Amino acid sequence: MEIIMPKMGESINEGTIIKWYKKVGDTVQQDEIIFEISTDKVDTEIPSPASGVLKEIKFNENDTVEVGKVVAIIDSSNDGSHQVEETNTQEIQTKIEPEQKEEDTKETVAKVKSEEPNGKLINIEMPKMGESVMEGTIIKWYKKVGEKVSKDETIFEISTDKVDTEIPSPVDGRLAEILIGEQETADVGTVVAKISTDSDTVTSSDVKEESEINEETTAPAAMHDNFSQAKVEREKPKGEGAQFFSPLVLNIAQKENVSFDELENIDGSGLNGRITKKDILNYIKERGTKKFSTDKLKEQKKDTAAIAPETSFAASKEQIQSSVEDVEKIPMDNIRQKIMEHMVASRDTSVHVTSMIEVDMTRIHNFIRDNKEQLQQKDGVKLTYMAFIAQACVKAIKAYPLINSTLDGNTIIKKKYVNLGIAVAIEPTGLIVPNIKGADQLNLFGLVKAVNEVAYKSRNKKLSPDDISGGTFTITNYGVFGTVFGTPIINQPEVAILGVGAVLKKPVVISVDGADAIAIKPVVALTLSHDHRLVDGMLGGLFLKYLKETLEGFDPESV
Repeated sequence: MEIIMPKMGESINEGTIIKWYKKVGDTVQQDEIIFEISTDKVDTEIPSPASGVLKEIKFNENDTVEVGKVVAIIDSSNDGSHQVEETNTQEIQTKIEPEQKEEDTKETVAKVKSEEPNGKLINIEMPKMGESVMEGTIIKWYKKVGEKVSKDETIFEISTDKVDTEIPSPVDGRLAEILIGEQETADVGTVVAKISTDSDTVTSSDVKEESEINEETTAPAAMHDNFSQAKVEREKPKGEGAQFFSPLVLNIAQKENVSFDELENIDGSGLNGRITKKDILNYIKERGTKKFSTDKLKEQKKDTAAIAPETSFAASKEQIQSSVEDVEKIPMDNIRQKIMEHMVASRDTSVHVTSMIEVDMTRIHNFIRDNKEQLQQKDGVKLTYMAFIAQACVKAIKAYPLINSTLDGNTIIKKKYVNLGIAVAIEPTGLIVPNIKGADQLNLFGLVKAVNEVAYKSRNKKLSPDDISGGTFTITNYGVFGTVFGTPIINQPEVAILGVGAVLKKPVVISVDGADAIAIKPVVALTLSHDHRLVDGMLGGLFLKYLKETLEGFDPESV
């Protein structure tokens, strides 16, 4: 039987063999680990699909192999069983796909089997919630396997770096399968569940099996969230660097309540001292018999600290005591992690430059004062500065369309439409940027209604994937919290973002009959962060100047 290099994700085309656990001629059992691989996304151990004898190893340790190539051959003819079908190699790939995140000591979560001949199964996929969003985390399932669902009824809730939203059912039917559990992350397009349009497609025993296993395997764990993609520095006798914990090891640690401190003190038998599945299972077994305690771990840490060189930064005993009592460790939730990753990626992608200009908002301030209450009573919408700034942005973009572009390598993609992103703060975790599609086709009151609508939908989890995709330019209003000005980070893949500060009354020098005078004016600071790879200082300055002239020259008679 041929063992192939498995595919570890859509963008992964190769893997490096970091260790062979068996030699040519060794007997292997089905599901026994035979080698370990590393990719840029995950390190994982590969089990044997069948029992037999390892007949040939085609690639050595540290060799990089393309996905799909044969790395070894197992002779299963002498194990007394029927010949293993080739499809078993595909089962290896299914077990180790990182998107499934179910490589634990109790096997993967059982899926409810459906009788397809008796009914139609509808695949429910992880939706795409924005251009740059490639995955989502399922926060909650509102339905259990076997329960009826109605069309447009919410069946689960997801979280991405841009939005938390509820996903409705596309059809009437019954939830036949849940393929991705709560707190698990899946790539966009991955089938997360199946809905049967025929109630006979799910048996009562299947439903029971699913619900029992889900109780054991899908409970969220804050420690596991913190473990993901973790690298921990630890002392090593050979002076090695950061210790990497593979997702398989982290999953087992989460299931068995093995802390970071304990992981740091396990001696790994893998390449460069990495901890393997066998290492952590042996540790768990010994911990049960030898009753490992945190006191022992503390003693080990004291021994390590004793041989470490003294530095001026060493904390005193009192400081350590105080830090334990006076701090609280809070696991970062998924949306905050994704925002963090998105912001770092934007910083590392665009060359950020920020320019600021002050604008006299007197005419707009007076218009809002005179018409705010009337518009609220007539149309039920709130008149704010944002709609006027949005309209001025649209006009400025038409005058300087390069601001409304994206970069694709060395190609500039200049867009002839304006999808205006409006950043909306949501409690408790962060920011969402829904888009006003075709903002260049709306008049002032159309923009007033659109701004109110995206704010309402954002704060009530009513946004659709279309609402947060396809943006071309973003406005963020930190002035709502009283902030005067800031330096916003560009919303990728756009090339500029406008920051709006608080409108404050300030003394301003004006000209009266040719003489200077002091007047009190409502003034706002606008800051434009732009990608200097495309938008240089001149273009950024001209854009801001156009905004200023448009806002200060607002004519109420034009509305």
